[in-house]
Amino acid sequence: MAGSRRRGWRAGLTGALAGSLAVLLGACGVVDTKDDRRAAEELAEKHFPGQLRAIGARTLFPGSGGSEVTFAVTDDRDAVVRLRIDTDRADGGTCDREDCADVLAEAVRRGRQQAEDFRTLKGAFDACGYEVVALGPTGTPPYVVAELTNATVTRVLGEIGECVQRWVTASGADSTLAKAQASYVNVVSPSVADRRDRGQASWPTVMRLTRSDLLGSLTKHAYSASYEIAAGRVDTTGSARVVRPFRERQEFGDTVQNAVKEQLRATYPRVVMSTYQWIWRLEPGRVDRQAGYVLFCPEPDARGQCVNSDDAVLVTTDEHGNPVGRIRLVHDVREGTGALRLPPY
Repeated sequence: MAGSRRRGWRAGLTGALAGSLAVLLGACGVVDTKDDRRAAEELAEKHFPGQLRAIGARTLFPGSGGSEVTFAVTDDRDAVVRLRIDTDRADGGTCDREDCADVLAEAVRRGRQQAEDFRTLKGAFDACGYEVVALGPTGTPPYVVAELTNATVTRVLGEIGECVQRWVTASGADSTLAKAQASYVNVVSPSVADRRDRGQASWPTVMRLTRSDLLGSLTKHAYSASYEIAAGRVDTTGSARVVRPFRERQEFGDTVQNAVKEQLRATYPRVVMSTYQWIWRLEPGRVDRQAGYVLFCPEPDARGQCVNSDDAVLVTTDEHGNPVGRIRLVHDVREGTGALRLPPY
């Protein structure tokens, strides 16, 4: 009987807690997006009759409150329009604290422009044989599929660089891209790309390709290729770095710093390593060698730390972060306590 009473008490407590949570969430307008979606649909029909079709809504809690309502554009299968709206506000409902009609108009303009930009990008990459399988949250960088090995990396980076040049040219001399100093392309291995969730074919293309779950699934065994741009001309040689999930990136950095620290102790017995993580780039023609800087202080400061380091080590590592070859010391790398001025490598 005692066991039955305990089980009953626990079940009652669990139910009470769950009920309280549901009431709390309901009071915050989190569980139900119906009112926000209905208001957004009415707004769309009033200002863009027959042009927008609501396809989803999500709550914005615990941020600013309200919902983000997503629309497809009836005459553009690539475009997606996102409207943040909060009908529970005391002032009668707003969209990011601004007039909803104006915010919706800007969201439609932005959605159509993003779709047009995507088609320009896709056309450029299709023309040189690289399929765009995903896009960054704002529509860039593009994600393409290729296998990078020591035997292929130079050729593939060059080919993708030609795609970027096509993209820049197609975007026009007055475009933001053509005036940029660099562009980036994420390169995903075929084995990872083949297993990706492609989403529903009925979704707008830009929505389908910018999903956070899709982008997260493509970070395994991926690279980010960068290309410098000057006056609309792309340096198609490019350079690349490995894209790692946060934990792997931390483990890689710790491995490098610990190994370099051991080597530095012969010269600086009290050396302290900076926690700053520099960008690690692939060595030209290699995917199993990476180079980057590690910052250090010959001695700790008064708090036992290394802050505003003026000394660095240029080191080459294997794919796990173990140094290979000799390290190179570089001094006077900072302007006072300000910006770093590390030499290119």
